[in-house]
Amino acid sequence: MAKHPHIEDSQKIEEKEHLKNNTYVVFIECETPGNIGFLARTMANFGLKNLVLINPPELKEEAFYQAMHGKHLVENAKIYRTLDEFYNDISIDFKVASTGVAGGSYNLSRIAITPEQLGKSLNPKDKTAILFGREGNGLTNEEIDSCDMVVSIPTDEEYPIMNISHAAAIILYEVFKNRNEFAAEGLEESTAIEKELLIEDMEKMIDTLSIPEHKKKNGLKAFKNIINRAFITGREAHTLKGILRRLKNNLD
Repeated sequence: MAKHPHIEDSQKIEEKEHLKNNTYVVFIECETPGNIGFLARTMANFGLKNLVLINPPELKEEAFYQAMHGKHLVENAKIYRTLDEFYNDISIDFKVASTGVAGGSYNLSRIAITPEQLGKSLNPKDKTAILFGREGNGLTNEEIDSCDMVVSIPTDEEYPIMNISHAAAIILYEVFKNRNEFAAEGLEESTAIEKELLIEDMEKMIDTLSIPEHKKKNGLKAFKNIINRAFITGREAHTLKGILRRLKNNLD
């Protein structure tokens, strides 16, 4: 039976409100206050509320001036010395790293999806952090490794690196332009804890294998990438956990 259009509209409105409340835009070690303002202005275009600054420069007048109608976001920004402090303070379900340099199959940490793929896949009920790095060097490998997924914007290879606020505008537009429905019973996405436990079980099984440490590390990273890109349901995570534990018991 088709859904009534008014019901669909109300669901999309509810999803967008969840996204606005649950999306954290994280700017790591910004070099100039003006870029903080530009990013806040972009966030305001999509009604976002949560600006997080990691070890930022002094918030001078330039930051507030460039923010325009997003000035309140700069004033209310959450500021932390390190990314770990932010993770310890806010319980994030899903972490997304943005990068201008996507990796191929031999760089497991930088296998990226497009902003459109990200927008179609995110669960608006999850607390999601989208990380943007330094203007000059972007995110470190360690910061990318801390995330569940990498998103990259396809650009011309002669000049692939975009301004932070421009990149944020494209990514946030794709996240907000078309919301998926999550009302189907049994299709709730697995939680961050369920995924973490599943990955821990795989790590325990890999540790029983007689292979070099670097192959264990790469194997675990590949499994983590697959799990996060697949957006598995809670039931699927529970089923996979059971299989992994039985395999480990057999190996033991």
